[in-house]
This record gives sequence, structure tokens and C-alpha cells, in this order.
Amino acid sequence: MPETREQRRERFIRLTTEINESFNGRYSVALGQLTGLSKEEINSVTPDTEDSITYSVLIKVVEEASRKNFTQAELVEDIKELGEVAVKIAKKIPSLASLL
Repeated sequence: MPETREQRRERFIRLTTEINESFNGRYSVALGQLTGLSKEEINSVTPDTEDSITYSVLIKVVEEASRKNFTQAELVEDIKELGEVAVKIAKKIPSLASLL
């Protein structure tokens, strides 16, 4: 049974509190590039402090996708669920931009 919006939201919240990072999975390159974005690159998309939280959650979403070997469709769905800011940030990463 697919996740409800609330279940997905709870999963995103849980991801922000996890410390366990996973850089060995399917999306490890994208994850490395995402975490390597400079403050200036992030601010060019989202200068708002609130949106910085979206960036942090996006990192956790990609970590989870990598760790759990999500399909590209599942990862894209999760990124889009985070909203327009997450999509804009993800598009700065070539391997994620090609999916979106």
C-alpha cells in the first residue's frame, strides 16, 4: 500500500534527525555532489533560512534513497514532494537534474 502524505511527511521528519549517513549506495555520487554545494550555490536558489531546512531534508532523502536502493521514480517522487525549492536545488546536481 502506498504511503499517505502524512506518512511521507513523518518519514521526512525522521530523516532530519538521523545521524547515520549512507554514501555507499546507488545515489552516492549525487549525494556527494549535493553535500558539496557551497553556501553561495545554495543561496542562489534559496536565500531564505526556512528553505535551508529543505536542503537538509533533501540530503536526507537522497541518503535514504541511496541506502535503501530506491528506484529513480521513487527518488523523483520524494524530491517533488519536498516542493519547488528542493527541485531547484536538486537540478544543480547533474545526475539528479537528468531525472527531473
